[in-house]
Amino acid sequence: MSARKYSEILTLGLVMVVVALLLTLFIGPQFLGVGNLQSMAFQLPELGILSLAMMITMLTGGINLSIIASANLTGIVTAMILIRYADPAGTGPGLWVIILLAMLAGLAISTAIGLLNGGLIAWAGVSPILATLGTMILLKGLAIVLTKGYVLSGLPAPVLFLGNGVIAGIPVPMILFALCALVMGVILNRTPMGVRIYMIGSNITACYFSGVNNAAVLLKTYLISGLYSGIAALIMIARFNSAKADYGESYLLLTVLASVLGGTSAAGGFGRVSGLVIALIILQLVASGLNLLRVSAFLTIAMWGAILILVMVANTLVTRYRERRALAY
Repeated sequence: MSARKYSEILTLGLVMVVVALLLTLFIGPQFLGVGNLQSMAFQLPELGILSLAMMITMLTGGINLSIIASANLTGIVTAMILIRYADPAGTGPGLWVIILLAMLAGLAISTAIGLLNGGLIAWAGVSPILATLGTMILLKGLAIVLTKGYVLSGLPAPVLFLGNGVIAGIPVPMILFALCALVMGVILNRTPMGVRIYMIGSNITACYFSGVNNAAVLLKTYLISGLYSGIAALIMIARFNSAKADYGESYLLLTVLASVLGGTSAAGGFGRVSGLVIALIILQLVASGLNLLRVSAFLTIAMWGAILILVMVANTLVTRYRERRALAY
């Protein structure tokens, strides 16, 4: 990792410590108490996995606006199968087979959505923002048609463990998030696929003339993004014990904010999983602190938008400063 990346990670780490200390000062020692930390550990994973799904597309210079709609449709399909065929109070291997098949069906849906996005962008040449915007609207419509706007609830107990269980004091969703972040880090930093993703984001034309199949890389990128949305959906329905067409709509802004705050360039080519994870912790600390301070949820969303604008302006100014400094030498 270059000195620049070390500097960015160190800066984010310092910001995280300062934010934690300031909020502890305002709220009191209970802010960093075991109960509140465990509560944050249950809330962060689904946003974290969705942010990983957003980040990998941003690294190619694209974006995936359909991650929330994809997650909701995945959750609805999974919940419909479980409610139809699984007895909430049932036990035995038959129940586990139904749960496994329902989850695989949900993940197949999210993967198919990722392939659709990738095909539109890589083969049809549609811009990522328009392709995923169209997919988002399509999926939201399908989700409402399937549910008629109602909440689907009453999932089997083993499914709920995925979103509310604890292993050795660590929430199960946090363990799943750590695994997802680890896999994403390996893909981006230890595989040829990761190198090609960064190359496409840095200069897609140069990447093409270096012999890379850009269409195949973009297709796989959006497939991974779709799969991660599906994993987040399984955690979401397990945590809420239900599925609905409009769950987590505020997450879309936060996934972009977490990616940009964590150092992912909106133009592509730069960004690390470690930076994203620290950014997610900062956002979770702020969200939890504002909640304890009883700040309006609507005002909080407005603040996220303001922070996103400030971070993007700051990144642009820093980039321009570095370019001018490089030219001066």
